[in-house]
Amino acid sequence: MYRDLFKVFFRIGAFTIGGGLAMIPIVEREVVERKKWITKEDFTDILAVTQTLPGVIAVNMAVAVGYRIKGLKGSLVSVLGAVLAPFFSILLIAMFFQAFRENPVVERIFMGMRPVVVSLIAVPVITTMRSVGVTLSSVLIAVLSALLIWLFGISPIWIILAAGAGGYVWFRMDKKRGKRKSL
Repeated sequence: MYRDLFKVFFRIGAFTIGGGLAMIPIVEREVVERKKWITKEDFTDILAVTQTLPGVIAVNMAVAVGYRIKGLKGSLVSVLGAVLAPFFSILLIAMFFQAFRENPVVERIFMGMRPVVVSLIAVPVITTMRSVGVTLSSVLIAVLSALLIWLFGISPIWIILAAGAGGYVWFRMDKKRGKRKSL
C-alpha cells in the first residue's frame, strides 16, 4: 500500500501543471474514483480542511489522504511522492532558466499555458460546489467572503475563522432545535 501511495502522489506531482489547486481534481480521480481509498464525502471534508490550513495545498492534501489511508507513515510516503518530482523539476528549471528567460518562444509557451492553469483551478471549485450541495445561502456566503477580501482587504484568515465559528454556532442551534442527530 505504501508503494501505491507513493506512486499515485509521485505521478500527480510529476504531471500536474498549475500548482496545488490544479492537483485537486487529479487527486480526487485517483483516490476516490480509481483506487476507491476514500469516499467522495471524505474527500470533500479533507479538501475543506486542507484549504484552511497554512502551507502548500498539494502537501496538505498528501498528508491528509496518506494519513487517512495508512496513518503517519502513509502521510510521510504520500508527501515524499508529491514533492520529489516537482522538487527535481524546479531544480532543473532553476539551473537552465537564465539561458531561456528572454526566449520569445518560451515566453509564448508560458502565455499559452496560463488559461489552462486557470481552468485547472476552476475545476475543483465546481466539483466541490456540486459535492457539498450548493444552496443560496452558501453562494451568498462565498460571494460575501470574496467581496470582504477583495474590496475591504480583510485577511482570509479572519474570514475562515468567522465562517468556522458561524458553522459551529449554526450546528449548535440546529442541535438544540432537534434538527440534527448527535455525532
